[in-house]
Amino acid sequence: MPRSSDPTRSRILAAANKLFYADGIRAVSVDAVAEKAGITKKTLYYHFRSKDDLVAAYLDARDQPNLELFKRWFDEAKGGLPDKIAAIFSQLAVSARHPKWRGCGFLRTTAELANLPGHPAIKIGAAHKKKFEAWLRQTFEQQGIAGASELARQMLLLLDGAFAVVLLHRDASYMATAGDAARALVAAALPRKTLSRRSRGP
Repeated sequence: MPRSSDPTRSRILAAANKLFYADGIRAVSVDAVAEKAGITKKTLYYHFRSKDDLVAAYLDARDQPNLELFKRWFDEAKGGLPDKIAAIFSQLAVSARHPKWRGCGFLRTTAELANLPGHPAIKIGAAHKKKFEAWLRQTFEQQGIAGASELARQMLLLLDGAFAVVLLHRDASYMATAGDAARALVAAALPRKTLSRRSRGP
């Protein structure tokens, strides 16, 4: 998808991001996005061929910022690998307590477009999840975890499952519980090294 530093396009995407995330893509019209961006509908269609094109661009614009945020939370967390993975869930639990939190924009958009499996936005959402899974797999492989691919999938399932349940119950503690499960799974998967000096004794 072509990218542009055009300020008008950026303004449209910023407006779409706020409206689509808050209210859903079907509930928000192109007219509403144009009004929010302070432009005419004609100008919007100059930059985006259709609403479908705009929805795809909306998710595409969220892709790298979301991945970078997860990586930053991981890098800044204290402790070993299990704690760093759990920190992603802990940070999401904090986000989920905000009154404007509406869950995962990728999952919500996919749900709204479930009858259109070939929609470009669904492809972007799927690619986003695959990138996150690939990053987890590489991170686990670097730690010598033999079942890195399976563990990465388990983390993704915990995360997306938590997104759904937290949104359903509006209870961020489910995200924290998923983080505890993630910590335990990662800790159990870490390769057992030679006995530490402490366990060997004098």
